[in-house]
Amino acid sequence: MGDGWTMRKMWVGAGVAVASGMGFVMLLVVGVYLVAGNLAGGAGGGAKKLAKGSVPAAYQPIVQRWGNLCPAINPALLAAQLYQESGFNPKARSAAAAQGIAQFIPGTWATHGIDGDGDGDRDVWDPADAIPSAASYDCSLASYVKDVPGDPTENMLASYNAGAYAVIKYQGVPPYKETQNYVKVITTLEKSFAAPAGRVDPSEQAAGAIAYAQKKLGTPYLWGGNGTADQGGRFDCSGLTKAAYESVGIKLPRVANDQYNAGPHPGRDELLPGDLVFFSDDLTNSRAIRHVGIYVGGGYMIDAPRTGAVIRFDPVDTPDYFGATRVTEDGAKALPTTV
Repeated sequence: MGDGWTMRKMWVGAGVAVASGMGFVMLLVVGVYLVAGNLAGGAGGGAKKLAKGSVPAAYQPIVQRWGNLCPAINPALLAAQLYQESGFNPKARSAAAAQGIAQFIPGTWATHGIDGDGDGDRDVWDPADAIPSAASYDCSLASYVKDVPGDPTENMLASYNAGAYAVIKYQGVPPYKETQNYVKVITTLEKSFAAPAGRVDPSEQAAGAIAYAQKKLGTPYLWGGNGTADQGGRFDCSGLTKAAYESVGIKLPRVANDQYNAGPHPGRDELLPGDLVFFSDDLTNSRAIRHVGIYVGGGYMIDAPRTGAVIRFDPVDTPDYFGATRVTEDGAKALPTTV
């Protein structure tokens, strides 16, 4: 407790340095690594509630309810599957004829689609049917492999990807690279949709990302800017955060609302330097996020705010503050590239 409080005071002091334009980030570079050492292994898990706004408001009650259908799933896991499959797009259609928010192929829908809202039909394009059907299908798969040793959720996910027969045959997640990757991706993404049950571990790469962003202070904003030479080294908001984390070996998606899913979500009073902070005009829907910056401590972030401005320090405590993400390497790798 004492060390953590000392570090928090250091960051508050750093906030004063922001206002005076001093080069304080080197303190943060040291501080982030000290905190990483002090807090390692302190994260909680097992959350059953969704993180604020992680699922669009129209679908959140359905996901929360049906995500508790059986012990093998939970709302955050179900949300991770829907995000991975369609990015919560109820009109999504794949080249393999998968349809709707849960991406059912017609044959699977014919067998496992249910009338989730009780209106007398089963409509794959209606999230009120498709989301309950996805949960029901997950639970059916879990029941098929309930006697297989190992983690029931991982066995269910492996069945979803490779079929229950393969899980039974190998008595657990089969040795297929695609299936093992699918299990890891969904269980990792689950953390970005769950409300943390405890303290979230700091990222060791955070200090490097801050140092990168600090070097870009004063650079003019460019819509769509990725910092390339042909763009004069200019960035927009998510281009800056993407480049900052890429400088420390973490590849983020290009747009801010997908960057929100690159890790768990600390509360406002738990922010650490390096956390991504997000802003939106709709505080109930992470898909509506329109701006992102990198938190540096003391209530400030480095961001590329808008056309006509430069990369600079800005306060995070504004009415459109949405929330934060503590970027993890696994979380970034788990993000789909097609949503």
